[in-house]
Amino acid sequence: MEQNQNKPQLEQNEIETSNETTTEQTAETTPSMEEMLQTAERKAQEHYDAWMYAKAEGENIRRRAAEDVSKAQKFAVERFSNEMLAVMDSLQAGLAVETENVESFKSGMELTLKQLSSVFEKFNIVEINPVGEKMDPNKHQAIGMIDSDQEANTVISVMQKGYTLNERVLRPALVMVSKGKA
Repeated sequence: MEQNQNKPQLEQNEIETSNETTTEQTAETTPSMEEMLQTAERKAQEHYDAWMYAKAEGENIRRRAAEDVSKAQKFAVERFSNEMLAVMDSLQAGLAVETENVESFKSGMELTLKQLSSVFEKFNIVEINPVGEKMDPNKHQAIGMIDSDQEANTVISVMQKGYTLNERVLRPALVMVSKGKA
């Protein structure tokens, strides 16, 4: 009978041993707290890096947008400026007329020209009048060559003035250039 009494105790020992083995196996398959912490820190760093990248991208987009707005503002008056060039040319041509019976008309045109010049100055429209300068194809358009004592490719006369807007050529000056010394 002792064997029968020992038998339940033996079974109890086997169960406890089995439970300990299962607990040890579970501990081996379950990540330790350190491993869980490292995983969480790694994920946190990945999220932080992604956030920093998104933040930098947002700043770049804002900077590019600000540059685009700045460029648009800088050249916003270009269309206006092109329209005003014909007016300037007409006024200058009217001033070139020299007759005594139109003196009052001429003085009115002079005042209008002064007004227009101040508008040009306000909008940073600058006249290109290159007499005596070397021909610059970026600012001048040669329409002919003439004999002159000047060095070759020197602007001798301006047929039509050119204009720039914020240092960008709106219209090149139409010029006559020197052929050079004969």
